[in-house]
Amino acid sequence: MPEATEDTRFYGRRKGKPLRAARRHLYETRLPELALPDGEAPLDPSTFFDTPKKALWLEIGFGGGEHLVTQARTRPDVGFIGAEVFEYGVGKALSAIEEHGVTNIRLWPEDVRPLLERLPDGCLERLFVLFPDPWPKTRHAKRRMIQPHRLDEFARLLVEGGELRVASDDPGYVRWTLMHATVHPSFRWEARGPADWRTPPADWVRTRYEQKALEAGRAPAYMIFRRIRPGAPADGPQDT
Repeated sequence: MPEATEDTRFYGRRKGKPLRAARRHLYETRLPELALPDGEAPLDPSTFFDTPKKALWLEIGFGGGEHLVTQARTRPDVGFIGAEVFEYGVGKALSAIEEHGVTNIRLWPEDVRPLLERLPDGCLERLFVLFPDPWPKTRHAKRRMIQPHRLDEFARLLVEGGELRVASDDPGYVRWTLMHATVHPSFRWEARGPADWRTPPADWVRTRYEQKALEAGRAPAYMIFRRIRPGAPADGPQDT
């Protein structure tokens, strides 16, 4: 499989059907309160929330926010950043945040790459890339979120021992992810056999998109990569 280079866009459309009035109101009033500041200055995660958090987790491309909001509700001592460019998904997440009174989420409704550059080294304990657009055509492979240079960036941001979780129901994207992540010196694939990466983690939150994939007969892969020191033992799966 050929290696890809960076492209100017890795996401699809920004807008779909119009937001309902209530969500449009949240988009215009609550989003400015929850969105991280734009610009080029480095960001200080200790300033993101009103109360100190023991860890910071980032979800890139949170869709409708089902996983993001549920994880945040069950872990009030963890701070969450959700990045999503699709307006309808942001609106849906805002509705859930408002409904459940969640206070430990901050949002980034733009291309996530400038955000990654502004975050400090070792600030993340977990990083989620769940069911990203697979960009299945060969000429579009360079638009995929998982790329060698972006794994470098993820490694910079994750603490030692932190987790990169990637899930996909697209076999080509699964192969692509494993091809690049399993050879990266800063990551170790945690699978020990097929059951480990065909079964979701214990704290998994199923999304609407994932449910549709299962109903269509597509079996997702749930891949966990541990952030390690380069040169540390990188034991791979025993039976795949």
